[in-house]
Amino acid sequence: MKKDKTIYWVSTILLCLLFIMGAMMYLFNYPRAESFFISLGFPTWIIYPLAALKIIAPIVILVRKSLFLKELAYAGFIFDALLALVAHLMVRDDEYMFAILALIFTVVSWVYDRKVFGKLTQQFTVH
Repeated sequence: MKKDKTIYWVSTILLCLLFIMGAMMYLFNYPRAESFFISLGFPTWIIYPLAALKIIAPIVILVRKSLFLKELAYAGFIFDALLALVAHLMVRDDEYMFAILALIFTVVSWVYDRKVFGKLTQQFTVH
């Protein structure tokens, strides 16, 4: 169990740092982020909302107060990383390594979340 917890925490911390660093780049180096988005064919209006989500999602995962929001955050990480990977491969700019790392960290964190904290079980009751 100690090994599982270590793998979970290392992958989760790396995942969270990766996305928070991406958000910081979007916020504090907007011209670079804007040029990336333009070169990838994405609209630039999405930069600030995406930065906000890249800050909120790691908090949701680390706090673990809502199973639904935690799963939504993991799904968001997967979608973001997959879209980034495909976009970088399509434009052939060789900037896809962070997307691959994000996919790996997300999958490992998600799998080990279940090993450490158990599978999701939510009961719905009708009153």
